[in-house]
Amino acid sequence: MIGDWLDIGPVDQITSGTARTLPVVGAEEIAVFRTQKNEFYALVNKCPHKQGPLSQGIVHGNVVTCPLHNWNISLKTGEALGDDEGCVPVIPMKVDAGRMYLLRSAVVGKQAA
Repeated sequence: MIGDWLDIGPVDQITSGTARTLPVVGAEEIAVFRTQKNEFYALVNKCPHKQGPLSQGIVHGNVVTCPLHNWNISLKTGEALGDDEGCVPVIPMKVDAGRMYLLRSAVVGKQAA
């Protein structure tokens, strides 16, 4: 899992139905979500509406509700749902052997060059 993937820690550091943030030097803060069905997603931690901290929102199904103005954001696509419009960048991630990994190029981007 070394190389293309960045190890961000064990899955048990995030309780089901919650999120944690991951500060990345020189990049946007990332929110890592764990659903009640133990699915994991990572998004930039800013609602497309007013940049609310999505990591502080309510996770229900594969959706997070922004704590500022109740926008619903798909954890799978980053798209605002319903009548709202906008999109949050999704960071590819995977879980292997009880550890979480983010796609390194999506996290560090141009910094690796």
